[in-house]
Amino acid sequence: MIKINIICMRTLIKYLVNSNSPIESVVVNGWVRTRRDSKAFSFLEVNDGSCLTNLQVMADANTVGYKDISRFTTGASVEVSGSLVESPAKGQKWELRATEIKLIGMADSSYPLQKKGHSLEFLRTIAHLRVRSNLFGAVFRTRSRIAYAVHKFFQDRDFIYVHTPIITASDCEGAGEMFRVTTLKGNIDENPQADFFGKPTYLTVSGQLEGETFACALSNIYTFGPTFRAENSNTTRHAAEFWMIEPEIAFCDITGDMNLAEEFIKEMAQYMLQNNGDDLQIFEKFVDKQLRDRLKFVIERPFVRIQYAEALEILKNSGKNFEFPVEYGANLQAEHERYLTEEHFKSPVTVYNYPREIKPFYMRLNDDGKTVAAMDLLVPGIGEVIGGSQREERLDNLLENMKYHKLSPENYWWYMDLRRYGSVPHAGFGVGFERLLMFLTGVSNIRDVIPYPRTPGNADF
Repeated sequence: MIKINIICMRTLIKYLVNSNSPIESVVVNGWVRTRRDSKAFSFLEVNDGSCLTNLQVMADANTVGYKDISRFTTGASVEVSGSLVESPAKGQKWELRATEIKLIGMADSSYPLQKKGHSLEFLRTIAHLRVRSNLFGAVFRTRSRIAYAVHKFFQDRDFIYVHTPIITASDCEGAGEMFRVTTLKGNIDENPQADFFGKPTYLTVSGQLEGETFACALSNIYTFGPTFRAENSNTTRHAAEFWMIEPEIAFCDITGDMNLAEEFIKEMAQYMLQNNGDDLQIFEKFVDKQLRDRLKFVIERPFVRIQYAEALEILKNSGKNFEFPVEYGANLQAEHERYLTEEHFKSPVTVYNYPREIKPFYMRLNDDGKTVAAMDLLVPGIGEVIGGSQREERLDNLLENMKYHKLSPENYWWYMDLRRYGSVPHAGFGVGFERLLMFLTGVSNIRDVIPYPRTPGNADF
């Protein structure tokens, strides 16, 4: 069934190229990708962003507006009326025989996306136009579909979606690498009480702590929103602004947390394979030829679970000369994570029970007094894609852990109340949405899965 937008009475190209039958009268809008002229007629390749495939438009002297065909250049926006008919050309089922063509907006020869190859580096300099390219159109259609899949995953399991604050006075991670929000001028620390909120406030690094308060009332919740890290990290895996998916589950321990994380990754991979058609093909062709096989690999293989100490022993005995040394009390690096998943186990891996000193204050202390119930889920090609933990539900232990991490309990009085009034075991994890997209598309740079990346020295758009 062909769908018509009742607001502007046009049909999206994705419905036309997948039509089961000719259509006598149809209107499309889009942007010209190319134009080919002969003496008697012209072919326009038109794309409206609804799918990867262009719609071929044939216009001739009988087409209203054809006298201006020279102005229908690459990048120009157009409206085309006509009939959808079978195409005699190979490789396409349909073409649009135009009865009228209208130029909506011109694009002159300076239009930077002419029909030629462009590097990813160049396309980042024109982030406002790069989504018109095949690759980035595919990336951002996929981003939309996977965002829907995230919500569907949790909604189908009776999780409640919670909007946690973007401006906060609490540092979830305790790292201090946060963007300050202020209306003050000059030295903003001279009189913080005079600031807008009466105290120092920051852009959030996580909605977890606030999410925990809702989980301790509504049982199962999730957040999905923007987060910010003021880290001066110029890598392919880090950005100053990104989106986080954070479920919190009441009456849950670290095992239940790992179970949910594994289920989530498998379902996202399955959704990618089943719902992205042509866009998946372009990733396979131009980004990662092994993408489909890797996604199937993750879906089909049981996930391995090992403790942090065991992971270190495997890495030390690997015979590999890692760039970063393997030593107790250090976080695993991407090269360590990829070795575990791609070479040693040849499967996704969840590493758990990390040293207390390298994890945040809210993670539950294990009986050994040295490790916490933390877990990281590692996948081939990326490394860590999920980090989570069982939260510390015991007030005395939490207070002691805050002291250990040099945090002031007074700043977290409301968080303490969760442990005073009906405390329960609970757990959760965080998924960087962009990191997830990198895994699902094979795109290797986080800057290429965010519409307008925010990195050190880069906020041009």
